Amino acid sequence: MQDRLHILEDLNMLYIRQMALSLEDTELQRKLDHEIRMREGACKLLAACSQREQALEATKSLLVCNSRILSYMGELQRRKEAQVLGKTGRRPSDSGPPAERSPCRGRVCISDLRIPLMWKDTEYFKNKGDLHRWAVFLLLQLGEHIQDTEMILVDRTLTDISFQSNVLFAEAGPDFELRLELYGACVEEEGALTGAPKRLATKLSSSLGRSSGRRVRASLDSAGGSGSSPILLPTPAVGGPRYHLLAHTTLTLAAVQDGFRTHDLTLASHEENPAWLPLYGSVCCRLAAQPLCMTQPTASGTLRVQPAGEMQNWAQVHGVLKGTNLFCYRRPEDADTGEEPLLTIAINKETRVRAGELDQALGRPFTLSISNQYGDDEVTHTLQTESREALQSWMEALWQLFFDMSQWKQCCDEIMKIETPASRKPPQALAKQGSLYHEMVLSEPIAPGGLGEGLLLQDNAISAEIRALLSSYYSDR
Repeated sequence: MQDRLHILEDLNMLYIRQMALSLEDTELQRKLDHEIRMREGACKLLAACSQREQALEATKSLLVCNSRILSYMGELQRRKEAQVLGKTGRRPSDSGPPAERSPCRGRVCISDLRIPLMWKDTEYFKNKGDLHRWAVFLLLQLGEHIQDTEMILVDRTLTDISFQSNVLFAEAGPDFELRLELYGACVEEEGALTGAPKRLATKLSSSLGRSSGRRVRASLDSAGGSGSSPILLPTPAVGGPRYHLLAHTTLTLAAVQDGFRTHDLTLASHEENPAWLPLYGSVCCRLAAQPLCMTQPTASGTLRVQPAGEMQNWAQVHGVLKGTNLFCYRRPEDADTGEEPLLTIAINKETRVRAGELDQALGRPFTLSISNQYGDDEVTHTLQTESREALQSWMEALWQLFFDMSQWKQCCDEIMKIETPASRKPPQALAKQGSLYHEMVLSEPIAPGGLGEGLLLQDNAISAEIRALLSSYYSDR
């Protein structure tokens, strides 16, 4: 009978895990479908561009879409492999080792991005030589999430590249690796657009059976034996700027600090490269992190508190464990209205916690002692819980908090400020010259034989689709 109960419990847990994975996969699949549609629109935009800045933005969008498609497909593959390994693994037993504790998630934000330039004296001070311009932007990846900064035009009149974007990643663990990649294109360069690597074809075609997988397979089949897929690369007739990887670096938890810091860049370009830019070899930024344990309550409930140094006076309070403090309020609603707590007990990496059992002789229920060292003095607060279960719940919350502190390290010393990124606006260069979006809405149809005939304004359906895609591209940012 006991074995049957274990089997039923395992089946229920397996079903719950599969449902959770299915919901996550559905959301990831939705993102993948969106990026594929955006990529198709970017190819059409690139073919219709009549100005250099517009082509730079369209090419940048295409590169970002390609990177996200690669990332999402890789994550889907990892989840499938984990699901297969989970199905073939042995059934966990009660006699086995306890489940491994996992740290809480958190938010990571990078801002004040600045990359210094190192011009030659003859170029910067004496203003000699040809005045070249580069279009640059940053691609940032944390896990499967990829974001980008605005595109900036750079020439020798600038001493550094300053990005105004605040880039926020809402889901990160303390073991995160934030990769920064700097891409650049020489504005005067005329060349064909490079697409995603060939390995993208293999990864995209591995998700057959899903909606986007069917579209990918159809695209691969339609490509025939040409060796290139229209879902991966723009059509050969579409030309455009060519972005090159100029430099990259990877930031981890050790780089998090509530202040401005300088980090080394690995240069990936040389002076003979057409898109070479004289980088100093470093990037300056502010990298901040907010673990959820610092911003959200991790435990709450009714407690009786014995103030330090007193033996008889007990006060019934509503306790809330949040960040590095246990707040004791008079009433539960005071925690929501922002009232000052009656008592605040510090919880840090040096805090000692002890649990006590029921002592019938002294008439004390289950107790929890929290001790902190202040110089040579030790201050202890004793709390009473209503039941053994409540005591275990508080102890588990405290041990989880201590574990989170040990993993997030300096991020748990105090709450770091994170500003919500502002919505991305169309680049000023495009706004001044007239963006492609406004040209498509306001301009007259292109004369026969003009650029984009039969693709953009002559076909109302395609024109409406591209307008919607371009509008979505800017509104999503």
